[in-house]
Amino acid sequence: MDRKKFLGLSALGMTGLTGIAGGLSALSKLNQQLGEQDYTLPVLFVGHGSPMNAIEDNTFSRSWREMGKKLPRPKAILCISAHWETKGTFVTASPHPETIHDFYGFPKPLFDVQYPAPGDPLMAELIQKESEAVKIGLDHEWGFDHGCWSIIMHMFPEAEIPVLQLSLDYSQAPAYHYALARELKQLRKKGVLILGSGNIVHNLRMIDFHNTKGFDWAIAANEEIKQLISKGNDKALTQYSSLSREAQMGIPTPEHYLPLLYVLGMRDEKENPQFFNDQTVAGSIAMTSVRFG
Repeated sequence: MDRKKFLGLSALGMTGLTGIAGGLSALSKLNQQLGEQDYTLPVLFVGHGSPMNAIEDNTFSRSWREMGKKLPRPKAILCISAHWETKGTFVTASPHPETIHDFYGFPKPLFDVQYPAPGDPLMAELIQKESEAVKIGLDHEWGFDHGCWSIIMHMFPEAEIPVLQLSLDYSQAPAYHYALARELKQLRKKGVLILGSGNIVHNLRMIDFHNTKGFDWAIAANEEIKQLISKGNDKALTQYSSLSREAQMGIPTPEHYLPLLYVLGMRDEKENPQFFNDQTVAGSIAMTSVRFG
């Protein structure tokens, strides 16, 4: 221990040291409890699409409700959403996260939605310690953005399971996100349900609400990425800028695609993909989702 850290601990006195010991003890106890898990929870990438899916009864929302009924009950949920981009990587650590309405131009009932699930500061610390290569910061301000709550409110409507979010570091290359996921994959064995939320194909500039089947290029991009997922070609998926022209059109910006890389990084080699909600809507949005485990 360096001299500054030693002096800092000394200045705390016995009361401060007791508090630190108590915190470490609680974290160790949580880690021990989670380590008793005798099964590995699935990991999901979910195409979330329009925020209206939160309040509409449609193919996608019904699918999420059915998925929630079939999933083992997690001890916590960790969501990697396209809608929380930061400089650096952070995990939410608030005990009572807010429901964030990060959109505009939608009807009032959507803004009235609240998803009052608790956070879990101790779990946030555990997630922070799972990564050795990446320094994960604790964030006490962010809550649940619509990439998170619009899906989870259907899967777990009782809002009793602690939910945390992991941010996307916009300054990092795709390989960074995939490598971080590899470090965090052990959370699946500790009762944590990992949920990536974005869209495999997401081009808002070319959106056409009258096109219910999808443009040919969007369908081709979706199929290309599905085939690579099925083949387990994570290298090509991480280097997506080298994929076809159609794929480039489908991924004009990375934020809705990157959550997929977290899910791919957390799957086991023997786990086959189970695709669901495999549809392209509004011309240029793929709702295609995939489950491993």
